[in-house]
Parts: sequence; structure tokens; C-alpha cells
Amino acid sequence: MPDYRTPLKRARRLGSAKSGTGHFWWQRATAVVLALLVPWLVGTLVSFVGADLGQVHEVFSRPYNAILMALFVAALFWHAKLGIQVVIEDYVHNRAAELALLLLNILLCSLGALASLYAIARIALLA
Repeated sequence: MPDYRTPLKRARRLGSAKSGTGHFWWQRATAVVLALLVPWLVGTLVSFVGADLGQVHEVFSRPYNAILMALFVAALFWHAKLGIQVVIEDYVHNRAAELALLLLNILLCSLGALASLYAIARIALLA
């Protein structure tokens, strides 16, 4: 089997960090979940044409709609976090700025997910 490592890698005996594959598969998994849930979300949103706030509240207070919406939100923010992380790691070359942006990415995606899940829970549980 051919050795595709660079001479520097061979000299240092360094191989793969073994972290990129997991990241790759989680991003693909969240993309599949989103691709399956987007038609449901679009159909639900289209059904709201001409509806008032009470009807919208009633639809999202149903358990299956609340669960699907929570799954959509979780997958959306996780997918966004992973995608933005890759962009930051690839294009930000100042280590301090990279770390700050990675931390900000985690913070904002976590806050967005928590706020969205809280709103869904309030609608679903306090109906």
C-alpha cells in the first residue's frame, strides 16, 4: 500500500488527528435530518396562509408538531455550528481570533438553540 504522507509527516511519525471524520459524518447526518424535515416545515408554514395567531399556536401545541419542530431546531443549530466552525478553521489564520470566533460560534448557536427550544416548549406545554 502506498504511503501518502508527506516527508515531514513521515519524519515526525505524525498521522491523522482522527477528528475530521466524525465532524464530517455529523454534518452529513444533520443535513439529512434537515432535508427530511424541511418539506414538513414548508407544508406547515404554507398551511398558515390566512391563519390567525390562535390557529398557529394550536398547530404547534400538538405534540408531534412540537417534537418535529424541536428536532428541526436542534439539527439546524448543530449543522450551522459545524459549518461555521469549518469556515473559521479554514479561513481565520490568527490563532487568537480563531479561538475567539470558535467560542463565539458555540455561544451563539447554543443560545439560539436554547431560546428556540424554550419557545417551542412554552407553546407545547402551556397550551
